[in-house]
Amino acid sequence: MHFENPIKRRKSRKIWVGNVPVGGDAPIAIQTMTNTETTDVAATVDQIRRAQDAGADIVRVSVPSMDAAEAFGQIRKQVSVPLVADIHFDYRIALRVAELGVDCLRINPGNIGRDDRVRAVVDAARDRNIPIRIGVNAGSLEKELQKKYGEPTPAALVESAMRHIDILDRMNFHDFKLSLKASDIFMTVEAYRQIASQIEQPLHLGITEAGGLRGGTVKSSIGLGLLLWDGIGDTIRVSLAADPVEEVKVGWDMLKSLKLRNRGINFIACPSCSRQNFDVIKTMNDLEQRVDDVRTSMDVAIIGCVVNGPGESREADVGLAGGQPNLVYIDGKPAGKLNNDTLVDDLERLIRERADALQKERAALITSDNMNQGSPAV
Repeated sequence: MHFENPIKRRKSRKIWVGNVPVGGDAPIAIQTMTNTETTDVAATVDQIRRAQDAGADIVRVSVPSMDAAEAFGQIRKQVSVPLVADIHFDYRIALRVAELGVDCLRINPGNIGRDDRVRAVVDAARDRNIPIRIGVNAGSLEKELQKKYGEPTPAALVESAMRHIDILDRMNFHDFKLSLKASDIFMTVEAYRQIASQIEQPLHLGITEAGGLRGGTVKSSIGLGLLLWDGIGDTIRVSLAADPVEEVKVGWDMLKSLKLRNRGINFIACPSCSRQNFDVIKTMNDLEQRVDDVRTSMDVAIIGCVVNGPGESREADVGLAGGQPNLVYIDGKPAGKLNNDTLVDDLERLIRERADALQKERAALITSDNMNQGSPAV
């Protein structure tokens, strides 16, 4: 049951956020944002590292003051993941973090003020190869646009974006990405669809203020899923009122489900019913926690009975079909029987063994391909 991915991604200009390519043919990057006080350097560094361990490609940090800018410089020295500085209004903060090694400036040119201040920021970005992210939000539209449209609309978001883009165009600066966010799914999706054909720059996706862990995940999955299916989106952030690590995990699950990125275990598990021959829910909860550190891309099927169990297990790298006894499959082939008493321990061992084997197989394949490409023609 392996189908070709039907998603055809929008062609966009490639930019670099630190060492992470964004746009062009680059994989869709997963981003999150710290929610610690930036001036609390230790707490912010700890949160960034945890987000990076969970799979964050880029992390955004709010820098609302010059004190926060100096703290940002200390943070930059202690982490390796690319950092975006979130700045509003004060161009001097942007200039300072540019000196301190920021990888991207999230700053709306139209909010900076006079042209000379905007040009100072743009020149600093150009000199240091720092891209800019324009971030338009329905909750902070310009007053004249609110008056013109009466309320936030997709067209209002697009017009706001084009105002900021025009400023950068006048200054011959094109290395930017853009976001058009609203808490309303329909408004967000329509705004992105409208802008996608008007500019060549990468698009950063998000449903802003989406909600808590469960509700925000649902809203983000629907909104971002619609756009990703359209081929729109070069970076994503799942905005949740939750630990940023959860944003990263949901982002990965979203991209894995659409076969746009691969990392870690893709679990196929039944919801359980009275046919189950082991406690599927408890087994899944225990397994997910135990193998959360596995980064090898692989499918693991946990099915409670023999109705769908064998079929799903044969398609997985490791599969378990409930029965009397339970049957385990490795790489689609029957590989033994497992007892309920040691089920999770045995599954964890088999998953780790298969992950190691897959990693070695893929490394050998890459080495072989490289050698073949470098071999002289006979």
